[in-house]
Amino acid sequence: MYITITPQKLGGTYSQSSADFVGYLEKENEGLEQRDMEHFFNQYDEGISAEEVVKGIDGNGAKLKKTEPKFYSITVSPSKYELNRLQKSSEDLKKYTRELMKDYVQSFNREINGRPITIDDIKYYAKIEHQRIFKGTDFQIKENQPYATKILQLKTEIRNVQDGRAEGNINKMNKEISKLEKAAPHQQNGKRIVQGMPKAGNQSHIHIIVSRKDASNSFSLSPGSKHKASEVEMHGKNVKRGFDRDKFFTNAEKTFDKTFGYKRNFAETYKARKDFIKNPKIYFASLMKLPTNEKALASKIMGKAGIPMMPSIPVTQAQLAMKVFNRLRRGVEVAIKSSSIGI
Repeated sequence: MYITITPQKLGGTYSQSSADFVGYLEKENEGLEQRDMEHFFNQYDEGISAEEVVKGIDGNGAKLKKTEPKFYSITVSPSKYELNRLQKSSEDLKKYTRELMKDYVQSFNREINGRPITIDDIKYYAKIEHQRIFKGTDFQIKENQPYATKILQLKTEIRNVQDGRAEGNINKMNKEISKLEKAAPHQQNGKRIVQGMPKAGNQSHIHIIVSRKDASNSFSLSPGSKHKASEVEMHGKNVKRGFDRDKFFTNAEKTFDKTFGYKRNFAETYKARKDFIKNPKIYFASLMKLPTNEKALASKIMGKAGIPMMPSIPVTQAQLAMKVFNRLRRGVEVAIKSSSIGI
């Protein structure tokens, strides 16, 4: 389970309206019949239109400065193992979203009118998507890039020969292109992975857009607060503040497991990924204590994520080992943190 929370982007090509982001979330519905479309929903309603979402978010930003985000985007990406546990992908993910947002409000160390925040105090809209495409930031694209560059150069040379601007053996160059296509390290269904290619398999995930202000448009609720759950004295009174990030991520997993009867492997836990970054010794010690069958599954899961099962590089290559290990740690850190939520 990977969850990121990102503030609304401001400046540049982004307006202060949520329209651009909502329009982006509508892209998967293009060309589909009405019955096949995925529509927005919230805690109690379904079939919400994009126009209603924009109106709801844009009209709920009272007293926010132009430099402050009006909304936050939460992206929830279950693993393939978690998705395989679902019976009805869309309906199950909607059910999970509504439970997840209860965890979200409970992670705020805030009160409204002297009481804890409840699900009815926030304004959010969510949408299920079933497709993902390879982006330029994906490691498959980056590692295939040298091959892509050579292929592009050869195709340019072929056009130059065809247009009479150069001389060369087109058949030979086409054969070289075929070799490069097959030699690229990352393939999908027998083809070199390129930017914009749809990812194979079940790619279902959840997009949630949640207003910065509470449903009454009176209180600011920022999950990107720099303050963790704490209390501070203001105007002679103790005031609660902050958002407990660890609590939210941890409870998100527990809620999924409880809702769908899912048995989570060590490798899938937020704590394991966090320990891998912050406390490698604890991470490896916990890993080695797992029963054989769970350790085997952890090995499979972590191998695909690029995380080592145990230090296996000779001590004589300690300096190289540290470089490799730190690179892996950075990779995992990027995967579990976003611009507003981190460890």
